[in-house]
Amino acid sequence: MVGFKNRYMVMEVFLDPNRELAVDDPIIITQFNVSKAIKDSLLQNFGECGLASSIGSLQVKYVNPITKLCIIRASREEYQKVWSAITMIRSIGTCPVLFNLLDLSGSIKACKNAALRCDELKFEHYKLVAGGRLTDEVNQRMQNCLEKIKILEH
Repeated sequence: MVGFKNRYMVMEVFLDPNRELAVDDPIIITQFNVSKAIKDSLLQNFGECGLASSIGSLQVKYVNPITKLCIIRASREEYQKVWSAITMIRSIGTCPVLFNLLDLSGSIKACKNAALRCDELKFEHYKLVAGGRLTDEVNQRMQNCLEKIKILEH
């Protein structure tokens, strides 16, 4: 028997490109609001049949609210539709956003490795931008997020 085949997408979320970097984020990115935005985009762009065919395996596996990185699982047959729906998302709530695909993998292991690399690099950049305003709480939240990636499974 053949297992169910999935694709894993490591996506980067850019919040409102017109805002200043030093200002706090207008929205906190969560698994719920990313998932809702993807489902709304699937419904709007591909209709009820497109949403129904994609929703079975669609799952937001991981979201880091600090580095704005997320991992999204979709079936092998439907991942291109999900990817294009994600590309067409222009806002989460009232906050303008853009999504960028960083990595596409056929296994969770390869996806975890790519996400860890990206998350660590983005957090180093975040530390440089934040400068002296970086607190121990943010460092601890980031370490918790990195641990979540390491324990991801199907």
